[in-house]
Amino acid sequence: MMRNGYGLFLAGMIVMGWTQWNTAQADEGMWLFNAPPRELLKTKYDFDATDAWLSHLQQSAVRFNSGGSGSFVSAGGLVLTNHHVGADALHKLSSAEHDYVHDGFLAKTAADEVQCLDLELNVLVEIRDVTARVTAALKPEMSLAESEKARRAVINTIEQESTARTKLRSDVVTLYNGGLFHLYMYKKYTDVRLVFAPEQSIAFFGGDPDNFEYPRYDLDICFFRAYENGKPAKVKDYLKWSAAGADDGELIFVAGNPGHTDRLKAIDHLEFLRDVQFPAFLDLLFRREVLLKTFGERSPENARRAADEFFSVQNSRKAMGGGLAGLQDPRIMNMKRAAQQELRDQFQSHQPKFAAAEQSYAQVTKALGVLRTIHLKKMLLEDHSAMDSRLFDIARDVLRFADETAKPNTERLREYRESNLESFKQDLYSTAPIYDDLEIVRMTDGLARYMELAGADDPLVVKVLDGKSPRERAAQLVRGTKLKDVAVRKKLAEGGPRAVQASDDPMLAVVRMMDPAARAVREIYQQQVDEPMRQAYGKIAQARFALAGKQIYPDATFTLRLAFGVVRGYREGGVELPPWTTIGGAFEHAKSHDNVAPFALPKSWIEAKDRLDLATPFNFVSTADIIGGNSGSPVVNRAGEFVGIIFDGNLQSLVLDFVYTDEQSRALSVHSSAIVESLRKVYHADRLVDELRPSIVLPGTGEQ
Repeated sequence: MMRNGYGLFLAGMIVMGWTQWNTAQADEGMWLFNAPPRELLKTKYDFDATDAWLSHLQQSAVRFNSGGSGSFVSAGGLVLTNHHVGADALHKLSSAEHDYVHDGFLAKTAADEVQCLDLELNVLVEIRDVTARVTAALKPEMSLAESEKARRAVINTIEQESTARTKLRSDVVTLYNGGLFHLYMYKKYTDVRLVFAPEQSIAFFGGDPDNFEYPRYDLDICFFRAYENGKPAKVKDYLKWSAAGADDGELIFVAGNPGHTDRLKAIDHLEFLRDVQFPAFLDLLFRREVLLKTFGERSPENARRAADEFFSVQNSRKAMGGGLAGLQDPRIMNMKRAAQQELRDQFQSHQPKFAAAEQSYAQVTKALGVLRTIHLKKMLLEDHSAMDSRLFDIARDVLRFADETAKPNTERLREYRESNLESFKQDLYSTAPIYDDLEIVRMTDGLARYMELAGADDPLVVKVLDGKSPRERAAQLVRGTKLKDVAVRKKLAEGGPRAVQASDDPMLAVVRMMDPAARAVREIYQQQVDEPMRQAYGKIAQARFALAGKQIYPDATFTLRLAFGVVRGYREGGVELPPWTTIGGAFEHAKSHDNVAPFALPKSWIEAKDRLDLATPFNFVSTADIIGGNSGSPVVNRAGEFVGIIFDGNLQSLVLDFVYTDEQSRALSVHSSAIVESLRKVYHADRLVDELRPSIVLPGTGEQ
């Protein structure tokens, strides 16, 4: 349900004939670092985004392969992100004896820093436009299947050449849904060690009830350190720390990796998301949430084993539910429909110049028609929701790794391209724990859902179940496989197709049954859905560039972007919400909920209350344009100093996937002063504070 003045805002946008492709207004935009909004920032905020300022921020920012953002905050490779971004690494390091997610962690000395099992950090070094080379590989006479293969071949080649030349991780990124192709080159860190994490009860204070809400009181932080050659990395670019943080109304910037937006999609595409994709995925999330909750309630150890995935599912369910609510709001859809019609009218008025762009909408609609026919099969087989199991994922990766690496690089599926193999192997050969009981529960439910959706008489369902119930079959597969042993995985994967085909491992056997059908539906998707959509959206994008220039930002792609805004509260339900909360407010919030979980502060905080400055700002809100993937992004001021860290958005921000507004939508951050205050007085993390100290000025003292 839309709240207060938001509907009027949308109506106003329609009246003004607003379109995403006009120069962005308000504090909108997830901007490319190689195409920043210099004029907008200069005109609105009198700020000069110089090359030096942008380069420093770009190379201080860090991307986590677990799906979030972070930043260097010291010359010694210290990296700050969110607790919930670091939770995957924390979970994999934990055991029944040491639950780092729940209890937190502090390395008192450098020797105590614990090496993560499979965490990779990426720092963007350089961006190059390779659009001309990619598009030149596609010839007019090619079929869609030939175009898809040619595009994949040239992209795989570009990445392989770049990796060999630069020794950097090299990824070709599709922008504007196919309008541009940029090569992103990253310095990669694979020796990453845990330094500090608070207890989950303060990192996620308020739990699911407070998630995507404001006011908030979360210390959602986690410190890691990047190492090179067994020693802490020495980095030139890192963010100096502002202990005072940003003031009300102050301009701030966010450098992070927003995961995905659909602001540039055609209206037919949005309707598909609304009617098919979002409801189907939400159904799966609701089901998994109940499953994991029930499993976790059986024992404390069960709860620990399922905690990371349970949090992820809950968070995704709430975020996707908010996004679906936006798609179901006729005001948003009417606004998007009006914006598209305005653009098409411009195309039609410039005929025949933009005839191809105008005709591309029909191509998108045709591709969506194909997608509707294969969506269920793709979700079950290629997206493997029919086999919800880490062990199944490993088995399929072993099989496909062996098959794909036997081919020339130009012909491989994207996951197995030469430039990605080092990162791929780090994940495949991870020693992260796998728990049979959780695997069996997850796979049982996946198989049961497969029966329900595909039909119990479906020939492949019958073959996969092999005359057994979902529970019996799951137990047989999980207990029978040897793929929990990393050495076995490695021997099979690197033994090539012959070794994989000869293996009698039951999990590999079921993958061999399912993979031909999964590959078949993937090929249909790539050649009859994805490729025609890339071509169509690419033509639309090029026409938009011709009309509006390139001072427009593309949809999010989990690559580094620059957002900006101001620290500002908002009005909701007749109440003015302040721009920040305080540490004292956390104690009041806990008391108002009788100190009962998830509103119970950890013991360390209760004991430190008398030492804490309760007036210290804790969480704050801003108008910065963020989305999932921005979690852990640094917030900096004009001087490029660290003033906070993004950890969430409010409920009104959940429509940002499709449309931006700053009426009530806000990005939530942990305030830099709260981080220092808690490190000093709750956790006695003097080593950490001393490392930050060269750039910290204590508020009210002038001392460092």
